[in-house]
Amino acid sequence: MHALIVTAHPVAHSLTHAVARRLADGVRDAGHSAEIADLAREGFDPRFTEADIARFLRQAPAPADVLAEQARIDRADTLALVYPIYWWSMPGLLKGWIDRVFSQGWAYEEKDGRDERRLGHLSVHLLAIGGADMRTYARHGYFGAMRTQIDHGIFEYCGARVITSELLVPAGGEDAGRHLDRAFDLGRALLRTQPRGCVADAA
Repeated sequence: MHALIVTAHPVAHSLTHAVARRLADGVRDAGHSAEIADLAREGFDPRFTEADIARFLRQAPAPADVLAEQARIDRADTLALVYPIYWWSMPGLLKGWIDRVFSQGWAYEEKDGRDERRLGHLSVHLLAIGGADMRTYARHGYFGAMRTQIDHGIFEYCGARVITSELLVPAGGEDAGRHLDRAFDLGRALLRTQPRGCVADAA
């Protein structure tokens, strides 16, 4: 089985990339394959352009770079996003990847006033890396906001099952090592069968 791990951080030696690599290590240690899609290094264009609008309106085929990303997801049994929290959300590069790649006709279909969810085969794992402590995020309701906006508003709308939705934050001491250990353990379990609708508790 195969996992696609997508990350969006401009610095290769960042904690975000380290977590993504350890996640991939765990997947491989469990006997599966993993691919890391480094959107910053690969130069993915996140801008939702006139070509993307034409695709949404069914006036033109999807741009080649979008088709390539959709094919990459189609090859995967599970999708993991590893990203830093910027302004209480994901980086613009990652949001633009979702805006362009999770397009109508591929991720979902709107017909006769009804929505057809097309990614029911896909399980999703979200690892967000924050700079504030857990009490700050909890006090301001970030858990609910993240799950409403990302888990439900994006992936569940397309029929994908969000299995893991975790927030990795500073807790003092050996934060980085603890997060890397968690990523490896999660990677080893990433492709295990999960019951439909199961969502893990936030870390």
